Amino acid sequence: MKKAILFLMLSFGFMTFAQKSETYTPEFSSVTNVPNYGIIKAKMKLDDVVTKADTAPEFPGGTETFKRQFAEKMDVIDVKSNKINTRVYFIVEKNGYVRYVTATGDDKKHSQAAEIAVRRMFVRWKPATINGEPVRYLYTFPLTLKKY
Repeated sequence: MKKAILFLMLSFGFMTFAQKSETYTPEFSSVTNVPNYGIIKAKMKLDDVVTKADTAPEFPGGTETFKRQFAEKMDVIDVKSNKINTRVYFIVEKNGYVRYVTATGDDKKHSQAAEIAVRRMFVRWKPATINGEPVRYLYTFPLTLKKY
């Protein structure tokens, strides 16, 4: 399975992830400014969720470990288009557990595979904090796939 995923990544493209750690500012922390807000609002409980905090949530082992484990958990899917743009959203709760995973994108199969990959990662994160207090944080990252 791991070899298949590696082959997929090498053959079809390059996966990129991004998560910016930014300083918390109340006027810019509104979840309503997130791309695809209408879609995620219907699928997630967004009460008291922030998008910026003093410290962003941390995956045990760091971002590179998260990327590696995500790639290992992602199923190999048949990609028919030359380019896939998916955005994965989930909430890191105050206790560090992940809830309300959803993905949006052009390819529904790819979005579902990305959601399943995050759900398979039963790991407790270090929660985001504001003024030293843990907060609910909307974590988002783009997942792109390009055929060469």
